[in-house]
Amino acid sequence: MKDIYNVPQNELIEKIALELKKVPSMKPPAWAEFVKTGAHKERSPSRDDWWHVRAAAILRTIHKLGPIGVSKLRTKYGGKKNRGVKPEKFYSGSGKIIRLILQQLEEAELVKKAEKGVHKGRIISPKGISLLDKVAAQISGKKPQTIPKKPAEVKEKKPIKKVNKEPEEKTIKKSEEIEKKPKDVKEKLKEEKPIAQKTEKVEKKSEVKKQDIKIKQSQEIKKPAEAKAENKVEEKKEEPKKEEKPKAGKPEGKAEAKKEDKVPTAAELAEKAKKTK
Repeated sequence: MKDIYNVPQNELIEKIALELKKVPSMKPPAWAEFVKTGAHKERSPSRDDWWHVRAAAILRTIHKLGPIGVSKLRTKYGGKKNRGVKPEKFYSGSGKIIRLILQQLEEAELVKKAEKGVHKGRIISPKGISLLDKVAAQISGKKPQTIPKKPAEVKEKKPIKKVNKEPEEKTIKKSEEIEKKPKDVKEKLKEEKPIAQKTEKVEKKSEVKKQDIKIKQSQEIKKPAEAKAENKVEEKKEEPKKEEKPKAGKPEGKAEAKKEDKVPTAAELAEKAKKTK
């Protein structure tokens, strides 16, 4: 038989509750619709079949921890109460509900009283063990139908080939782009060549300009030196002419100039007029 610990426990409790509904002794009392399951609870249970669910949980706990009594089950199903401003405090679960469920399970021959050393309380009976094993077998019988499908779906969802396809697509795309755009490459090369030629021409012009500037600077440096030398030669030539002394006797040029400079008087003009007559 299948072990109850190898199946989901929530599902196990739900299935046991369905089985307990078939048992005639497991009937909730009339006050089960209004009562709370403990002092720590604020409201009554929202489920209509909460009595059978609690009975199934207690049956599983007895199978796991038996022999077990009411006091330990109260602590198990207890909880903290919200006391407003004051800190929360632990309260045990309802003893009346647990005690009545144990009596009903005992009537259905699913549990029985027993003592083991110091511990005493209820333990599960062979009938109760067979019920639990039967429910566990039903749950485990459904599982193999669902489990193999999940890994198969996971394998289909994980595309292993896509990892290899990506580089192939990239290489194909690159080759197609190279084949489709040879003209663009040529045009780019043509555009790059004139740019390179222009840069070379600009560099040559800059070099020529630099050379011209250097030549002009050298010429300008030479010109003032040559001008100074010519001025010195001219000064030497002019100086001896100025220093020449006049010869003895009256110079002819000066005498003629003096004569030409003299203005005739009125008497002289009158004598010249008489002579002419």
